[in-house]
Amino acid sequence: MILRGLSKNLKEQNWTAIVIEFILLVSGVFFGMQVSNWNAERVIEKKAAIFTERLKDDLREEAWGYEYLILYNKDILANADRVLAVMDGDAEMTDEQFVISAYRASQYKYNVRQRATYDEMISTGSIDLIADQTLRKTAVEMYTSRLFDEISNDGQKSEYREIFRRSVSKDVQRALLKHCGDRFMEPLDYVLIVKSLDYACTLDVPAEKISAAANSLRSKVDLLPALQFRFADVETALADLDFYNPKLNKNLRKIAGREK
Repeated sequence: MILRGLSKNLKEQNWTAIVIEFILLVSGVFFGMQVSNWNAERVIEKKAAIFTERLKDDLREEAWGYEYLILYNKDILANADRVLAVMDGDAEMTDEQFVISAYRASQYKYNVRQRATYDEMISTGSIDLIADQTLRKTAVEMYTSRLFDEISNDGQKSEYREIFRRSVSKDVQRALLKHCGDRFMEPLDYVLIVKSLDYACTLDVPAEKISAAANSLRSKVDLLPALQFRFADVETALADLDFYNPKLNKNLRKIAGREK
C-alpha cells in the first residue's frame, strides 16, 4: 500500500505526501529489522541459558567424579601401603586382611564422563555462548585433559594387577569382588564416596583357600617390585589430581557448591 501510494504521489508530484510516504517506508523497514534482530537475540539468549545450565549440571557431576577419584585412589594407596609394610617385615596382618588389601591395591576407578553438552557445543561452534569465563575455561580444561584416562589406563594395565589375578583362585577372587569390591553409588552422593573401597569386610570362603591365596601372593618374587611401582603411580596420580591442579579443583568445587 505504501509503495502504491508513493508511486501515485510521484506521478502527481505531491511532494509532501511523498516525503511522508518515504518516511513511513523507511521506518517500517527499520522497525522490521529491529524486531527481527530482537527475536534473533532472544533466541540466542535462550539457547545460551539452556547450554549454560546443562553445562553446569554436567560439571557438577564431573566435580563429584573428580572428588570420588581422589578419595578412591587414596584408598588404593592406603591398602598398597599396608601390603608393602607386611612384605617389608614392618607390620603383620592376617591372611584374610593381607589378601583383601592386596586385592584393593590392584583396583582402579574409571568414571563415565558427562560431556554431551560440551561435545555438542564444540561440534556446533556454540562454546562462545557460555558468557561465564570461569565456567567455560573449567569445561575446556576438564574435557580436554588426558589425565583421567591415563590414571585409569595405568591401573587397568598395571603389572601388579596382572600378577594378583594370576595368583589368586577364582573362588577367592569372586568373594573379593562380592564382599570387598567397589560399592555401588548414585552420582552426586558425597557420603558414600568416603572409604568407598577401604571399608571393613570379610570373605565368605574356607580359611584354607584364603591362606593359599596369601601364600601364593607372598611367593611371587615379582609382586613386591610391581606393587612398589603401582604405589608410585598412584601417588603421582594423587599429586596430579589434588595438588598440581588446584585451580581446576577449586573451580569444580565452586560449581558444585562445595567450596572449602
